[in-house]
Amino acid sequence: MSHTSSSLTGKVAIVTGAGRGIGRAIALAYADAGAAVTCAARTAAEIDAVAAEIEAAGGRALAVPVDVTDAAQVQAMVAQTVDTFGGLDILVINAGGNLDRN
Repeated sequence: MSHTSSSLTGKVAIVTGAGRGIGRAIALAYADAGAAVTCAARTAAEIDAVAAEIEAAGGRALAVPVDVTDAAQVQAMVAQTVDTFGGLDILVINAGGNLDRN
């Protein structure tokens, strides 16, 4: 992995919506900069692939399927991240969804 000048070595990040699009790009960029990254989204297959890509490049990653509208799942995701990586420094709220405005 090639660390950027603004290195995140030693930092731990959670990126929601990390399975694709902007969230995936953020997760990969943070990992490239040295952060341990929890990839979170509802679709396990997508975040498993992103975490595998990070690990294949020499990074540290954790894939956690989560519905961010469920507080208990969010708390469990944070606890799993802290247990795995020893802390939490960065939280990227990138999950998307459809809101019924009726």
